[in-house]
Amino acid sequence: MQTLIDFGVSLIIALQQMSAGVVPVMDFFSQLGTEDFFFLVLLLIYWSIDSALGIRVGFILVVSSFVNLVGKLSFAGPRPYWVSSHIQPWWPETSFGVPSGHAQHAMSVWGIIAAYVKRPWVTAICGFLVVMIGFSRMALGAHFPHDVLLGWLLGGILLWLFSRYWDGMAGWLAGMTFRRQIEIAFLAALAMIMVGLTVAGLRSDFQLPDDWSINALRSGIEPDPINRDGVFTSAGTFFGLAIGAAWIHSLGGYQARGPVWKRALTYVIGLVGVLILWQGLGMVFPRGDGVLEYALRFLRYTLVGGWVAGGAPRVFQHFNLTTG
Repeated sequence: MQTLIDFGVSLIIALQQMSAGVVPVMDFFSQLGTEDFFFLVLLLIYWSIDSALGIRVGFILVVSSFVNLVGKLSFAGPRPYWVSSHIQPWWPETSFGVPSGHAQHAMSVWGIIAAYVKRPWVTAICGFLVVMIGFSRMALGAHFPHDVLLGWLLGGILLWLFSRYWDGMAGWLAGMTFRRQIEIAFLAALAMIMVGLTVAGLRSDFQLPDDWSINALRSGIEPDPINRDGVFTSAGTFFGLAIGAAWIHSLGGYQARGPVWKRALTYVIGLVGVLILWQGLGMVFPRGDGVLEYALRFLRYTLVGGWVAGGAPRVFQHFNLTTG
Protein backbone atom coordinates (compact mmCIF):
# COMPACT_ATOMS: atom_id res chain seq x y z
CA MET A 1 0.00 0.00 0.00
CA GLN A 2 2.84 2.41 0.82
CA THR A 3 4.20 1.94 -2.70
CA LEU A 4 0.83 2.97 -4.16
CA ILE A 5 0.68 5.97 -1.84
CA ASP A 6 4.21 7.10 -2.72
CA PHE A 7 3.49 6.76 -6.43
CA GLY A 8 0.22 8.63 -6.01
CA VAL A 9 1.85 11.50 -4.12
CA SER A 10 4.41 12.00 -6.89
CA LEU A 11 1.75 11.85 -9.60
CA ILE A 12 -0.65 14.24 -7.86
CA ILE A 13 2.08 16.79 -7.15
CA ALA A 14 2.94 16.73 -10.86
CA LEU A 15 -0.73 17.01 -11.84
CA GLN A 16 -1.29 19.96 -9.55
CA GLN A 17 1.73 21.75 -10.95
CA MET A 18 0.32 21.31 -14.46
CA SER A 19 -3.34 21.97 -13.64
CA ALA A 20 -3.11 24.89 -11.21
CA GLY A 21 -4.66 27.18 -13.83
CA VAL A 22 -7.63 24.91 -14.51
CA VAL A 23 -8.77 24.23 -10.95
CA PRO A 24 -12.26 25.63 -11.74
CA VAL A 25 -12.55 23.12 -14.59
CA MET A 26 -11.55 20.24 -12.34
CA ASP A 27 -13.94 21.53 -9.70
CA PHE A 28 -16.74 21.57 -12.28
CA PHE A 29 -16.20 17.93 -13.21
CA SER A 30 -16.00 16.92 -9.57
CA GLN A 31 -19.34 18.62 -8.97
CA LEU A 32 -20.81 16.34 -11.64
CA GLY A 33 -19.83 13.36 -9.49
CA THR A 34 -21.29 14.46 -6.16
CA GLU A 35 -24.19 12.64 -4.55
CA ASP A 36 -26.16 15.89 -4.38
CA PHE A 37 -25.81 16.45 -8.12
CA PHE A 38 -26.80 12.87 -8.90
CA PHE A 39 -29.80 13.27 -6.61
CA LEU A 40 -30.97 16.27 -8.65
CA VAL A 41 -30.43 14.27 -11.84
CA LEU A 42 -32.46 11.41 -10.36
CA LEU A 43 -35.37 13.74 -9.57
CA LEU A 44 -35.34 15.25 -13.06
CA ILE A 45 -35.25 11.89 -14.82
CA TYR A 46 -37.80 10.13 -12.62
CA TRP A 47 -40.38 12.90 -12.38
CA SER A 48 -40.01 14.63 -15.74
CA ILE A 49 -38.28 12.45 -18.35
CA ASP A 50 -38.39 8.65 -17.93
CA SER A 51 -39.61 7.15 -14.66
CA ALA A 52 -38.31 3.66 -15.48
CA LEU A 53 -34.77 5.01 -15.87
CA GLY A 54 -35.19 7.34 -12.91
CA ILE A 55 -36.00 4.59 -10.43
CA ARG A 56 -32.95 2.64 -11.62
CA VAL A 57 -30.78 5.70 -11.07
CA GLY A 58 -32.27 6.15 -7.61
CA PHE A 59 -31.56 2.65 -6.38
CA ILE A 60 -28.10 2.31 -7.91
CA LEU A 61 -27.11 5.67 -6.38
CA VAL A 62 -28.28 4.63 -2.91
CA VAL A 63 -26.63 1.21 -3.11
CA SER A 64 -23.42 2.75 -4.47
CA SER A 65 -23.36 5.25 -1.61
CA PHE A 66 -23.71 2.47 0.94
CA VAL A 67 -21.09 0.25 -0.69
CA ASN A 68 -18.70 3.20 -0.83
CA LEU A 69 -19.26 3.99 2.84
CA VAL A 70 -18.51 0.39 3.83
CA GLY A 71 -15.48 0.35 1.54
CA LYS A 72 -14.03 3.51 3.05
CA LEU A 73 -14.43 2.17 6.59
CA SER A 74 -12.93 -1.17 5.57
CA PHE A 75 -9.80 0.21 3.90
CA ALA A 76 -9.33 3.29 6.12
CA GLY A 77 -7.06 4.85 3.51
CA PRO A 78 -5.85 8.46 3.74
CA ARG A 79 -6.56 11.37 1.46
CA PRO A 80 -3.51 12.52 -0.54
CA TYR A 81 -3.31 15.88 1.23
CA TRP A 82 -3.38 14.07 4.60
CA VAL A 83 -0.15 12.31 3.65
CA SER A 84 1.85 15.08 1.99
CA SER A 85 1.99 18.78 2.80
CA HIS A 86 3.13 19.34 -0.79
CA ILE A 87 -0.35 18.43 -2.08
CA GLN A 88 -2.89 21.23 -2.14
CA PRO A 89 -6.30 20.38 -0.57
CA TRP A 90 -8.36 21.89 -3.37
CA TRP A 91 -11.29 19.62 -2.49
CA PRO A 92 -11.15 18.72 1.23
CA GLU A 93 -13.21 15.87 2.64
CA THR A 94 -13.84 14.46 6.12
CA SER A 95 -14.05 10.76 5.22
CA PHE A 96 -11.42 8.17 4.36
CA GLY A 97 -10.18 8.17 0.79
CA VAL A 98 -10.42 4.68 -0.70
CA PRO A 99 -12.46 3.93 -2.75
CA SER A 100 -13.35 7.19 -4.47
CA GLY A 101 -17.07 7.84 -4.12
CA HIS A 102 -17.08 10.27 -7.03
CA ALA A 103 -15.46 7.72 -9.35
CA GLN A 104 -17.72 4.92 -8.12
CA HIS A 105 -20.96 6.90 -8.39
CA ALA A 106 -19.96 8.25 -11.80
CA MET A 107 -19.36 4.76 -13.14
CA SER A 108 -22.58 3.37 -11.69
CA VAL A 109 -24.97 6.28 -12.38
CA TRP A 110 -23.68 7.57 -15.70
CA GLY A 111 -23.14 3.93 -16.64
CA ILE A 112 -26.74 2.90 -15.93
CA ILE A 113 -27.96 5.88 -17.95
CA ALA A 114 -25.80 4.86 -20.92
CA ALA A 115 -26.83 1.21 -20.61
CA TYR A 116 -30.52 2.14 -20.55
CA VAL A 117 -30.52 4.67 -23.38
CA LYS A 118 -28.28 2.54 -25.63
CA ARG A 119 -27.24 5.34 -27.97
CA PRO A 120 -23.59 5.76 -28.99
CA TRP A 121 -23.51 9.51 -28.39
CA VAL A 122 -24.98 9.11 -24.90
CA THR A 123 -22.47 6.37 -24.12
CA ALA A 124 -19.63 8.60 -25.34
CA ILE A 125 -20.74 11.54 -23.19
CA CYS A 126 -21.23 9.36 -20.11
CA GLY A 127 -17.87 7.69 -20.65
CA PHE A 128 -16.16 11.06 -20.97
CA LEU A 129 -17.77 12.23 -17.72
CA VAL A 130 -16.68 9.08 -15.88
CA VAL A 131 -13.06 9.60 -16.96
CA MET A 132 -12.98 13.34 -16.25
CA ILE A 133 -14.65 13.01 -12.85
CA GLY A 134 -12.07 10.43 -11.81
CA PHE A 135 -9.20 12.53 -13.15
CA SER A 136 -10.48 15.64 -11.39
CA ARG A 137 -10.41 13.86 -8.04
CA MET A 138 -6.67 13.31 -8.40
CA ALA A 139 -5.95 16.80 -9.72
CA LEU A 140 -7.79 18.36 -6.78
CA GLY A 141 -5.80 16.34 -4.26
CA ALA A 142 -8.84 14.43 -3.02
CA HIS A 143 -7.86 10.93 -4.16
CA PHE A 144 -4.94 8.72 -5.08
CA PRO A 145 -4.97 6.89 -8.42
CA HIS A 146 -5.74 3.59 -6.68
CA ASP A 147 -8.73 5.22 -4.94
CA VAL A 148 -10.15 6.17 -8.33
CA LEU A 149 -9.41 2.81 -9.94
CA LEU A 150 -11.07 0.90 -7.12
CA GLY A 151 -14.05 3.27 -7.29
CA TRP A 152 -14.42 2.59 -11.01
CA LEU A 153 -14.14 -1.15 -10.37
CA LEU A 154 -16.83 -1.18 -7.68
CA GLY A 155 -19.06 1.08 -9.76
CA GLY A 156 -18.59 -1.23 -12.73
CA ILE A 157 -19.56 -4.26 -10.65
CA LEU A 158 -22.71 -2.52 -9.44
CA LEU A 159 -23.51 -1.46 -13.00
CA TRP A 160 -23.18 -5.06 -14.21
CA LEU A 161 -25.32 -6.40 -11.35
CA PHE A 162 -28.09 -3.87 -11.94
CA SER A 163 -28.03 -4.37 -15.71
CA ARG A 164 -28.09 -8.15 -15.32
CA TYR A 165 -30.63 -8.61 -12.54
CA TRP A 166 -32.85 -5.51 -12.38
CA ASP A 167 -35.65 -6.76 -14.64
CA GLY A 168 -35.79 -10.17 -12.98
CA MET A 169 -35.79 -8.69 -9.48
CA ALA A 170 -38.44 -6.12 -10.39
CA GLY A 171 -40.66 -8.83 -11.87
CA TRP A 172 -40.22 -11.02 -8.79
CA LEU A 173 -41.19 -8.20 -6.45
CA ALA A 174 -44.11 -7.14 -8.64
CA GLY A 175 -45.72 -10.52 -8.06
CA MET A 176 -45.85 -9.95 -4.30
CA THR A 177 -48.35 -8.11 -2.16
CA PHE A 178 -47.61 -4.53 -1.14
CA ARG A 179 -47.15 -5.63 2.47
CA ARG A 180 -44.65 -8.32 1.49
CA GLN A 181 -42.68 -5.83 -0.60
CA ILE A 182 -42.43 -3.49 2.38
CA GLU A 183 -41.30 -6.31 4.65
CA ILE A 184 -38.50 -7.23 2.24
CA ALA A 185 -37.47 -3.59 1.88
CA PHE A 186 -37.37 -3.15 5.65
CA LEU A 187 -35.25 -6.27 6.11
CA ALA A 188 -32.85 -5.02 3.42
CA ALA A 189 -32.61 -1.61 5.12
CA LEU A 190 -32.08 -3.29 8.49
CA ALA A 191 -29.30 -5.41 6.98
CA MET A 192 -27.65 -2.25 5.65
CA ILE A 193 -27.72 -0.72 9.13
CA MET A 194 -26.30 -3.84 10.75
CA VAL A 195 -23.49 -4.17 8.22
CA GLY A 196 -22.67 -0.46 8.34
CA LEU A 197 -22.60 -0.27 12.13
CA THR A 198 -20.56 -3.45 12.39
CA VAL A 199 -17.88 -2.17 10.02
CA ALA A 200 -17.88 1.24 11.73
CA GLY A 201 -17.63 -0.48 15.11
CA LEU A 202 -14.54 -2.36 14.00
CA ARG A 203 -12.94 1.03 13.28
CA SER A 204 -14.18 2.78 16.43
CA ASP A 205 -10.73 2.72 18.07
CA PHE A 206 -8.94 3.99 14.96
CA GLN A 207 -6.80 7.06 15.52
CA LEU A 208 -5.53 9.17 12.66
CA PRO A 209 -1.73 9.37 12.67
CA ASP A 210 -0.57 12.77 13.88
CA ASP A 211 0.93 13.72 10.54
CA TRP A 212 -2.36 12.91 8.76
CA SER A 213 -4.29 15.13 11.16
CA ILE A 214 -1.83 18.01 10.93
CA ASN A 215 -1.79 17.94 7.14
CA ALA A 216 -5.57 17.53 6.93
CA LEU A 217 -6.19 20.59 9.09
CA ARG A 218 -4.43 22.75 6.49
CA SER A 219 -7.71 22.60 4.57
CA GLY A 220 -9.63 24.08 7.50
CA ILE A 221 -11.79 20.95 7.74
CA GLU A 222 -11.21 18.39 10.48
CA PRO A 223 -11.43 14.73 9.40
CA ASP A 224 -14.34 12.70 10.77
CA PRO A 225 -13.86 9.35 9.03
CA ILE A 226 -15.84 7.13 11.44
CA ASN A 227 -19.06 9.14 11.22
CA ARG A 228 -22.08 6.78 11.17
CA ASP A 229 -24.61 9.24 9.74
CA GLY A 230 -24.19 7.85 6.25
CA VAL A 231 -25.33 4.40 7.35
CA PHE A 232 -28.76 5.70 8.33
CA THR A 233 -28.92 8.08 5.38
CA SER A 234 -28.41 5.25 2.89
CA ALA A 235 -30.67 2.77 4.69
CA GLY A 236 -33.46 5.31 5.18
CA THR A 237 -33.35 6.53 1.59
CA PHE A 238 -33.35 2.95 0.30
CA PHE A 239 -36.36 2.06 2.45
CA GLY A 240 -38.22 5.21 1.42
CA LEU A 241 -37.59 4.66 -2.29
CA ALA A 242 -38.77 1.07 -1.95
CA ILE A 243 -41.96 2.07 -0.11
CA GLY A 244 -42.73 4.84 -2.59
CA ALA A 245 -42.05 2.69 -5.65
CA ALA A 246 -44.14 -0.20 -4.30
CA TRP A 247 -47.02 2.11 -3.35
CA ILE A 248 -47.20 3.97 -6.65
CA HIS A 249 -46.96 0.64 -8.48
CA SER A 250 -49.93 -0.67 -6.48
CA LEU A 251 -51.91 2.36 -7.70
CA GLY A 252 -51.16 1.66 -11.34
CA GLY A 253 -47.66 3.06 -11.67
CA TYR A 254 -46.25 6.41 -12.75
CA GLN A 255 -45.02 7.60 -16.14
CA ALA A 256 -43.43 10.97 -16.83
CA ARG A 257 -45.43 12.48 -19.68
CA GLY A 258 -47.11 15.67 -20.80
CA PRO A 259 -45.94 18.98 -22.32
CA VAL A 260 -42.68 20.57 -21.30
CA TRP A 261 -44.31 23.11 -18.98
CA LYS A 262 -46.02 20.38 -17.00
CA ARG A 263 -42.82 18.36 -16.74
CA ALA A 264 -41.00 21.44 -15.50
CA LEU A 265 -43.75 22.14 -12.99
CA THR A 266 -43.60 18.60 -11.61
CA TYR A 267 -39.89 19.06 -11.00
CA VAL A 268 -40.38 22.33 -9.15
CA ILE A 269 -43.24 21.03 -7.01
CA GLY A 270 -41.42 17.82 -6.22
CA LEU A 271 -38.23 19.65 -5.34
CA VAL A 272 -40.09 21.90 -2.90
CA GLY A 273 -41.34 18.78 -1.14
CA VAL A 274 -37.83 17.36 -0.97
CA LEU A 275 -36.48 20.56 0.56
CA ILE A 276 -39.23 20.63 3.19
CA LEU A 277 -38.56 17.05 4.26
CA TRP A 278 -34.78 17.08 3.85
CA GLN A 279 -33.76 20.54 5.01
CA GLY A 280 -36.87 21.42 7.02
CA LEU A 281 -36.87 18.30 9.16
CA GLY A 282 -33.08 18.53 9.29
CA MET A 283 -33.44 21.81 11.18
CA VAL A 284 -36.10 20.40 13.52
CA PHE A 285 -34.75 16.95 14.31
CA PRO A 286 -31.84 16.79 16.78
CA ARG A 287 -28.44 15.73 15.48
CA GLY A 288 -25.92 13.55 17.25
CA ASP A 289 -24.74 9.98 17.67
CA GLY A 290 -27.50 8.71 19.97
CA VAL A 291 -30.21 6.15 19.23
CA LEU A 292 -32.92 8.82 18.96
CA GLU A 293 -30.89 10.99 16.60
CA TYR A 294 -30.08 8.04 14.34
CA ALA A 295 -33.71 6.86 14.37
CA LEU A 296 -34.93 10.32 13.37
CA ARG A 297 -32.29 10.51 10.65
CA PHE A 298 -33.51 7.18 9.29
CA LEU A 299 -37.09 8.49 9.41
CA ARG A 300 -36.19 11.75 7.68
CA TYR A 301 -34.51 10.04 4.76
CA THR A 302 -37.27 7.44 4.57
CA LEU A 303 -39.72 10.29 4.13
CA VAL A 304 -37.51 11.89 1.48
CA GLY A 305 -37.20 8.63 -0.45
CA GLY A 306 -40.91 7.92 -0.10
CA TRP A 307 -41.82 11.37 -1.37
CA VAL A 308 -39.48 11.05 -4.34
CA ALA A 309 -40.67 7.63 -5.50
CA GLY A 310 -44.34 7.70 -4.50
CA GLY A 311 -45.63 10.82 -2.79
CA ALA A 312 -44.66 13.38 -5.40
CA PRO A 313 -45.82 11.26 -8.38
CA ARG A 314 -49.19 10.78 -6.69
CA VAL A 315 -49.52 14.54 -6.25
CA PHE A 316 -48.65 15.04 -9.93
CA GLN A 317 -51.33 12.54 -10.94
CA HIS A 318 -53.91 14.11 -8.64
CA PHE A 319 -53.45 17.52 -10.27
CA ASN A 320 -53.31 16.06 -13.81
CA LEU A 321 -49.70 17.12 -14.35
CA THR A 322 -48.83 13.88 -16.17
CA THR A 323 -51.37 14.22 -18.98
CA GLY A 324 -51.03 15.81 -22.39
